Amino acid sequence: MDVLKQYITRANEIIGERTPDEQKYDHEVIRWMRRGKSINKAIAKANEKYPAEALQVSSDTLADVQAHYEYLAAHDAINEKLDALKN
Repeated sequence: MDVLKQYITRANEIIGERTPDEQKYDHEVIRWMRRGKSINKAIAKANEKYPAEALQVSSDTLADVQAHYEYLAAHDAINEKLDALKN
């Protein structure tokens, strides 16, 4: 198994199954993080746009949620680069 295939398999395990609405919510959080917003503000913005998917984050879970979205942002950046290589 090549390295790329291993990465994709592992990333899919980490991210898990996401509905299209959950994916839209995640992309909204990442979009605000990329604009320099804190994780709290990024989640608040995504909660406004997608209230059905809204996250309630406590101080106990904030670090884990932030790490999750940082991972998703890095994963998205890798996918964008891979897509660019295909074209």
